[in-house]
Amino acid sequence: MTRTAEAPPRSFIDEVKDAVTPRATLLVIGVVALQLLFIASYVGALHHPKPKDVAFGVVAPGTAAEQTTARLEQLPGKPLDPRTLADEATAREQIANRDIDGALLIDPHGTTDTLLIASGGGKTLSNALASLTTELEKKEGRTVRTVDVMPADAQDANGLTPFYLVVGWCVGGYLCASALAISAGARPADPRRAVIRLAAMALVAIAGGLGGAVIVGPVLGALPGSVAALWGLGALITFAVGAATLALQCVFGIVGIGVAVLLVVILGNPSAGGALPPPMLPPFWKTIGPALPPGAGTWAARSIAYFKGNDVTVSLLVLSAWAAAGTIITLAAGSRRRQAQPGTL
Repeated sequence: MTRTAEAPPRSFIDEVKDAVTPRATLLVIGVVALQLLFIASYVGALHHPKPKDVAFGVVAPGTAAEQTTARLEQLPGKPLDPRTLADEATAREQIANRDIDGALLIDPHGTTDTLLIASGGGKTLSNALASLTTELEKKEGRTVRTVDVMPADAQDANGLTPFYLVVGWCVGGYLCASALAISAGARPADPRRAVIRLAAMALVAIAGGLGGAVIVGPVLGALPGSVAALWGLGALITFAVGAATLALQCVFGIVGIGVAVLLVVILGNPSAGGALPPPMLPPFWKTIGPALPPGAGTWAARSIAYFKGNDVTVSLLVLSAWAAAGTIITLAAGSRRRQAQPGTL
């Protein structure tokens, strides 16, 4: 019998070369890059909170209002952006409309002034305004009494429930979109498959939006506000993130998942105004936050829960733009792929 020569034993290096393909290497490098960006973004945004240009009202008689406003404008680091208001009713109205974050009412007949805050917009900011005002008043030989005109719910620890709710909706959006795309390849084969994925995403968004609103409202009692309004917001957030993720996967393939994580998790979450309200974020994160789904969603959720639904138009338009852009790009990419491969189902 003729004996077949045995293949020489393979070295460990040869095994590694076969296992670690160029594509796998690039994906690993991408994961490491996302990891480092995650650390840089979260620590960069949250490690040193301080108020900056906080919209702040001053109510005082005569020239005292202008003098107080001028003094606040000259504070080191510009923590406040003060403006003179006519009376307490105007201050309360502007806080409720989210035009300002607080107001100082000067008592011309005594030494105790009143600070109006809204912890529903973020307890970190409210506490910072109280500390800053107390310190300033002490230097003037005065005291301050704090009145929370839009308080966070007692069950909403640190005022973070709206943020966590929005994060959950965002996570559901990009995870569901990723699962839909990866289950049959990272790129849609034709318009029919793209429509199916978007329709499935819409159903998930409706279910997830309702589930989140019910959990934080009737089930846990962690957040006040209209369940129907929060349901609609949750469905929009989930679909916007999901459609955007599908679009990114259409354009970049599986790398699109990483791009979605970059936009929503790495850049979106720390800039959302959850842990730190926008006036306490560094300039970069303060600027990008309102344009990303977590930031737009957190602002709208707080408005629904604590500010009677005021000032949500811009946030809803931002979320709608993400949903529309994701839908259009996904459908367009499916049509283009169908044209390139007319026989593909």
